[in-house]
Amino acid sequence: MQQKLGQIFHQHVSRAFRRYFHSNSCVDISPVVKQAMESGQPVVALESTIITHGMPYPQNLETALQVEEAVRSQGAVPATIAIIRGRVKVGVDGDMLAELAAMKSPAVKTSRRDFPYVLSKGLNGGTTVSGTIVIANLVGIKVFATGGIGGVHRGGEESMDISADLTELGRNPIAVVSSGVKSILDIKRTLEYLETQGVSVVTYGSSKDFPAFYSPRSGTEAPYNVTTPLEAAALLYSLLELRMSSGMLLAVPIPEEHALAGSEIEKAIQKAVKEAEEEGVHGKEVTPFILSRVNKLTAGKSLVSNIALVKNNAKVAAQLAVEFHKLQKNRLSTTPTAHAASRDLVPDDKRPVVIGGCNMDCVMTIKEDSIKHPEEMVGC
Repeated sequence: MQQKLGQIFHQHVSRAFRRYFHSNSCVDISPVVKQAMESGQPVVALESTIITHGMPYPQNLETALQVEEAVRSQGAVPATIAIIRGRVKVGVDGDMLAELAAMKSPAVKTSRRDFPYVLSKGLNGGTTVSGTIVIANLVGIKVFATGGIGGVHRGGEESMDISADLTELGRNPIAVVSSGVKSILDIKRTLEYLETQGVSVVTYGSSKDFPAFYSPRSGTEAPYNVTTPLEAAALLYSLLELRMSSGMLLAVPIPEEHALAGSEIEKAIQKAVKEAEEEGVHGKEVTPFILSRVNKLTAGKSLVSNIALVKNNAKVAAQLAVEFHKLQKNRLSTTPTAHAASRDLVPDDKRPVVIGGCNMDCVMTIKEDSIKHPEEMVGC
């Protein structure tokens, strides 16, 4: 019986993939990732901007490989998403990673708005958090690990500089695992914006204190917290059961041994922000500039912390994905029919919908001898 249920599950997943492949000609899913998803294995999406714009070479390549290994070590399959010569890749091999890391060809920092240009020009691209969310959700990956998401920039109430990461979290039902938001941002306003977008923000651990990237605590509380991967997976499962269009943010504090002192990092950030303003850095170039300057101002300490938190987030995301996969299989084993299994486990907005209608013929007879225009009736 269990074997039969497993076959039903895989059949429905395979059908979903066939529909996807027939309708998307600019996205390539690697054989490893494709096989994992078709067979129902847990998969974790990973971004590529951290490779192209987030870290210097060769630490970026080393980190990318270590992060993928962290996912595998927990029983999940990593799917690094990037753009190579105008093709969106879900799952990149070692040669592609090396090409992106060494910047052998210029790579564009790619968010939702940038995809048409990067693809049409045949360029390389590092997908941002928002760009990765879009592609991961498109192909059906529901867990994504990154370092820290973007947010409302300091002074954003005047500049309106708000990361597209927040908007995409509000548009896509996916779990994003990060160490909160980058501490160079306005954390309180970022959390307010996430609430407006309907994003479920949850901290991982015993405290609701929202992490601030380099620091495990920001002093601002998140609405909820979970303490185990299973609790996080149950939250994601409920989100998908409701077919909500918004996602969830699982904020994982940086391990204490890799955290930077709040005063030290804040001093470096303030100086870097001021330098960015003086040099006229703006838009999507602000974050890479500030992170690079903070790394120099902290004598490399921030880069060490960054690498540590990314690997830790990948580990937690993989654990979440594994538990989520178990929940799916358990639900299938208690579902009485294959039809119900299809409905519950493989959400598909393209299911047939039957709409009824009714036609009514009306015959009208005018009894008045003449019909006057309303203006002619004035004074009657």
